[in-house]
Parts: sequence; structure tokens; C-alpha cells
Amino acid sequence: MMIKSILFLFLVIFVNASQANDIDRLKTQYQRPSTIPFPKDNPYSAEKAMLGKMLFFDPRLSKHQNLSCASCHNPSFGWEGALARSVGTMNTELGRHSPTSLNMAWGKTFFWDGRAKTLEEQALGPIQSDVEMGLELTELESRLKNIDGYNKLFSKVFNDGITSDNVAKAIATFERTVVSGVSPFDLWIEGDEGSISESAKKGFVIFNNKGRCASCHQGWNFTDNKFHDIGIDTEDEGRYLIDSSSEKNRYAFKTPGLRNIAQRSPYMHTGDIKTLQSVINHYIMGGEKRPSLSKDMQPIMLSNEEIEQLTDFLNTLQGDDRPMSLPILPL
Repeated sequence: MMIKSILFLFLVIFVNASQANDIDRLKTQYQRPSTIPFPKDNPYSAEKAMLGKMLFFDPRLSKHQNLSCASCHNPSFGWEGALARSVGTMNTELGRHSPTSLNMAWGKTFFWDGRAKTLEEQALGPIQSDVEMGLELTELESRLKNIDGYNKLFSKVFNDGITSDNVAKAIATFERTVVSGVSPFDLWIEGDEGSISESAKKGFVIFNNKGRCASCHQGWNFTDNKFHDIGIDTEDEGRYLIDSSSEKNRYAFKTPGLRNIAQRSPYMHTGDIKTLQSVINHYIMGGEKRPSLSKDMQPIMLSNEEIEQLTDFLNTLQGDDRPMSLPILPL
């Protein structure tokens, strides 16, 4: 009897040690980067980032001077919109929910369908889109050149002054500085065991194993930067409209990062899902069945307790972000 008890004790110790090692291994995949990557052809400078911030918040970059980049990428809502669909020029509802601008310095492609290859390209897209900000680039340049303050600022940052390319470079530089703050999860990753609850720790294990969330939500920003059809009820064909080379691109959209996710309701490219628990329920059901559906979209059996644990984990990704001050716009 004594031998059996000792063997059982050793087995418990071995299992606990193995589980601890597995969690430690998983933790290494989610460590925050120490620096922000900036491209060689658009290096960082404080003056350029400040100029980009002004442009990002300036409604004069829209045709009717009633919309700015921040209208759809609001820092108060996790750098996206509070409405299910974005609103464009003349108060028209657009077809998709605005994606977040958080942590875009680590992006590979941009927009839900990945049609922009760089942040610089992305920055000019909404400005000149007829249904978004509706301002032609020639008019953009002309308008900015009539503002003395912008002429002075651009001449300090760029040798060739005000051009649409330089507008894009400035906005993109600012956007790369929009990084989610250190979260309770990050503190736990660094060894502070008391920074998150035991329930959230169990949710982290579910996220990486039983829940299969990490199949797409990988790395410190929780995205593989790829495109997947997750079975959302939609007529929008997403990535397929940009790249029709694969049937798997039909109804596929870029995996969003999960940083500050609790602040970023509503969810999905449609903006039709209002709560994190409803998002989890969508994945539990496995999504709408169709040929393009991702192979990772399969029904999952999670108990109510496990759903709560997973939700608790996702809530630990909220960063301690500093309030974003509004810039004083040049005259």
C-alpha cells in the first residue's frame, strides 16, 4: 500500500511538472517585442510621427472636412469604430467594420482583405476612396499647401515638402507608434504569477490547446496575419476579391490581433457580434459550412466554466494604455 501511495505521489509530481513545462514553453511564444520595426525607406523620427498624428486626427483630409482617420480608428474604442459598420462620406454606411490600428507596425498586409501591402499604401486608401473620405490626392496636396503650418512642418521633415507620398509616410509613421500597452498577461509572461487569476491561466491553456484559438491567433499580437473563412454569415467574399487563385480565399478575412480585444466590440468584419462570449460561441458551433471554410473551424465542446475561463484570459490582454492626447492642428 505504501509503495502504491509513493508511486501515485511521484505520478502527480511528474504530471504537474510536465504541465508547468508546457505552460512555460507556451509563454515564450507570446513575449512582447522590445522595439518597433520601421522600414528603411521610411525611418522613424519624432517630428515625422508628430506630423503624422496631426494628419491622422485632421478632418481636412476628407472632401467635406467632416471625417478624419480617427473617425473610424478611435483610440477610445481600441483604435477602431464603435459602430457595426464604418461610416463614410455623406454619412453613408460602409460594408465592413473598421479594423483596429493597434500594433500595425507588425502587420504583413492591411485592410480586412489585405489589399494594401504597406502601411503607407493603406494610409492613402481611405482618403481617396469615393465612399470613405472622398478626397482626390491632387486636392489633398493643394489643400495642405494652403495651410502655412503644414508647409513649415513638412519642410522640416521632408526635403520635397508636401506630397501625397509624404502624407502617407507621416501617417504610417504615427500608426506604427500606436502600440498596445503592457497588460496583466504580459506581466504574467514575465513571471508575475499574481497578475492574472487562476481562471485566466486555465483559459490560456484552453486557448492554446482544447479551444484551438492559437491555430490562427499566434504570437505576441495574437494573429498569424493570414486570411481564413471562419464561417461568418456574409455575402462579402473578402480576400477572394483581391486574390481569386484559391477557393479558400472566398469569404476569407485577415485574422485580427487580440490585444485590447475587450475594448473593441463589436466584432468580426461585419460588426454583427457584440460580446466576447458570443464570439466564443460562434467558434464552438464551427461556423457556416461551405467549401471555403477553414479546416480549423470545427465544433468545439467547451463547458460554461471553460467559456468563462477563456473569456477571463482574453480580458487579461487589455493593456495599460496611456490616454491619447489630441494634437493641436496647424493653421
